This record gives sequence, structure tokens and C-alpha cells, in this order.
Amino acid sequence: AAGPLRLREVVSRLTLPRQDVSDAADVVNQVVSQLIQAIRSADGSFSSIERLGAGSYYEHVKITEPNEFDIMLVMPVARLQLDESDDTGAFYYLTFKRNPKEKYLLKFLDEDGKLSAFKMLEALRGIIKREVKNITRNIENVEVTVKRRKSGSPAITLQIKKPLAEISVDIILTLKLQQSWPPSTQNGLKVEQWLGRKVRQKLRYESVYLVAKQNKKEKVLRGNTWRLSFSHIEKTMLNNHGSSKTCCESGGPKCSRKSCLKLLKYLVEQLKIKHPKELDKICSYHVKTAFFHSCVIWPNDTDWTWGDLDHCFQNYLEYFLGCLEKYQLPHFFIPQYNLLSLEDKASCDFLSRQINQQWNNRFPIFQEMS
Repeated sequence: AAGPLRLREVVSRLTLPRQDVSDAADVVNQVVSQLIQAIRSADGSFSSIERLGAGSYYEHVKITEPNEFDIMLVMPVARLQLDESDDTGAFYYLTFKRNPKEKYLLKFLDEDGKLSAFKMLEALRGIIKREVKNITRNIENVEVTVKRRKSGSPAITLQIKKPLAEISVDIILTLKLQQSWPPSTQNGLKVEQWLGRKVRQKLRYESVYLVAKQNKKEKVLRGNTWRLSFSHIEKTMLNNHGSSKTCCESGGPKCSRKSCLKLLKYLVEQLKIKHPKELDKICSYHVKTAFFHSCVIWPNDTDWTWGDLDHCFQNYLEYFLGCLEKYQLPHFFIPQYNLLSLEDKASCDFLSRQINQQWNNRFPIFQEMS
């Protein structure tokens, strides 16, 4: 492999300078705060919206440029009926039980009485498009635009331009339900050996989050499906990742878990840049899911010692390669949902070959880092 010292050097280069990250975050916070104020007051439908930071920046596993942020705009909803829209256990149709408190959402129902993700996103996009003009006027040296929509994507993407930098912010419309997790999650989140039974219990008491995401396997995209999201749980697990409470705290032992995740994220990210067409079916969520499974397979802090970074990375990489070779990567929270199906075979085979080639040649991608 690349050798322990070499990998440590790569990890230290992947760690973003704090100043760069906080400068970018400051601009994003200014823009998003102003947006949320406008969204709350523009239309009674979104008056209860709250902000939740999600993704790699908030999990402290961000690598390379500090230029991409995910912000979940969360709407609390009392109760909804969830009906699975397919056999993945991840996608749902949402309908109101009798007499909903949230009368302002009734205008977003489609002709079958299902809550339409498409209608809600369109309304939100309209408010945001109007407001970005004001933001550009109000915040010095910052120009904000809304990017064209990507079909099936749950995000409204903002482009923030400031001198010498461009920042992309994905705004994700999210519903937060105060009800128990659906049956498809029953055998997921197998963290008992790693984080403990009580932690699992506590995490499963968290609200159900659903994002306005289309299931691309549907023959006709009607815009009325929602996908379960566990970003809030993933963030908690990544920021409290040790089997002991003192892992990676000041004065506590340092482990290699997050460093391994950063290394594989970088490797796959760079391969995707070099081969966008061949690897279009692969995304960073595959890398992250394989990481959580690896934390369960090797549950102890002693399995991830910092001094053993090389060996830990090899274990994680071998597990990931095994998933690619078998076209089998169960969703960490919804085990029946395979994130790598036979339809992704070409991308899996190609990535597997590329990673093996990298490994056999001592990871030239890591050597290429300037």
C-alpha cells in the first residue's frame, strides 16, 4: 500500500485550512439566514421552516475545496400516513390522516391526495428566486443565483460568487415527522457492538426525516415520492464515532476512522473527475455507507488505531471492493435496499478495476496531490 507515513501526509493535506472553511461558512450563513427569513414571511406554507446543516462540512469530513454545502430546510409536520412506493423501503407516498393541523399544506396535494414533492419544491424555488436578487443587493461583493433544476434531484442549488471563490449550496426540502420509524428500518442501524444498544435506542427515537426525492426507477416521474433521510443520524454517528466516549477527544486516543473515510472519499472523487461517464452511477454516499458497515465489522477503537492507519485503510478498502464485486451494498438504515444493483454493474466493475490498479501502483492519485 501507500505506506503509513505517506497516508498520514495525504490525510493532513486533505484537511482543509480552518480559515478557508470558516470564510466560506460565514458567507453561506449570511445568505441562508436571509433566505430563511424571507421564506418564513413570504408564504404561510413555509412559516415553520428550520435550518439543519447536513453533509461532510458538518460531519467534519470535508476534503479539498470548502466550496460545497448541503443545507436541509426542515418543516415539522405532526403526522402523515407513509405508504411504500416500491420494494426498497426507502421511498414513500405521503397522505394526511383526517383533519391535518397543517391546513396550509393542502394546496400541495396532487389529484390522488398525495403530498406532492414537486409542487412544494416549485413553490419554494419561486420564493428563493425572488429573494436572491435582494441578497445580491444586501451582501457586499456577493452575487447569488439559482442554478437550473436537475431532474429527480431533491435540491435547489444556489451559486454564490464572491471575489476569488464560488460556493455551491444545495438546499434540500425536508419534512420532519414526530412518529416512529417505518418497518423497513427495523433491522438497520446495527450499531450495538460498535456504539452500544442504548445509543441505537436513542437514535431510533429521533424524528423521521423525508426529503423531496424522486425514485428514478419509477417509469413515470410524477414528483410525488419522498425518500427517508438519515443525515441527522449520520452526522451524530460521525461526530461521536468511538466505541469509547473519549475517542479523538483532546487528551483521548486518536483513531483513524475519519481519516480512512477521507482517503477513500478523495480516491473515488478523483477517479470520478477523471472518468465521469464510466462512474456516473457511483457517489460519495456509497463510500460513506461502506464506512458505516466497516465500523460495525471492526467495532472497537483498537481496530482503528492512528498508528495503524495503513492497515485500517486496507481493511476498509477491501470491504468496499467486495461490495463492488458483488454489486451488493445494503443501505445502512434500510437493509433491504441495495445501493448497488445489477443496473450499476458497469460502473461497479470499472471502479473496482481502477481502485485495484491504484492499489497495485501504490496509489498514484495520492502521489499526484500537489
